[in-house]
Amino acid sequence: MQKKFTVKRGVNGLGLFSNIPYKKGDKIIEYVGEKITPAEADRRGGKYLFEVDKKLTVDGKSRTNIARYINHSCIPNAEAEIDGKQIFIYAKKAIQPGDEILYNYGKEYFEEYIKPKGCRCDKCTGKIVKKIK
Repeated sequence: MQKKFTVKRGVNGLGLFSNIPYKKGDKIIEYVGEKITPAEADRRGGKYLFEVDKKLTVDGKSRTNIARYINHSCIPNAEAEIDGKQIFIYAKKAIQPGDEILYNYGKEYFEEYIKPKGCRCDKCTGKIVKKIK
């Protein structure tokens, strides 16, 4: 059975790359981790905290949560959606084998963690390459 993903060097450190094709709307992966309160999330801090709602945050720092390797992009090919107390990543457009899976982390995360260091996505670094069909 073919592995669905490969973790390797991406746009910003390690990234999650698809080994199989996805169509727009396909569920790619679930972002998983310890479910904690926002107060505990504030106490811990960290880059892998995903706020589900005002009462629940998922701490996805465990390396068993391979969705943690999905990098930010201002022009993402995937998006996160919250369904109850679960976080799923869906394809925003077709994703081909070898493509890095990317989603927009949102304004708050961008302002706190990405903007101070500079965004390294293809749009912000000017590396957008038009694909020839």
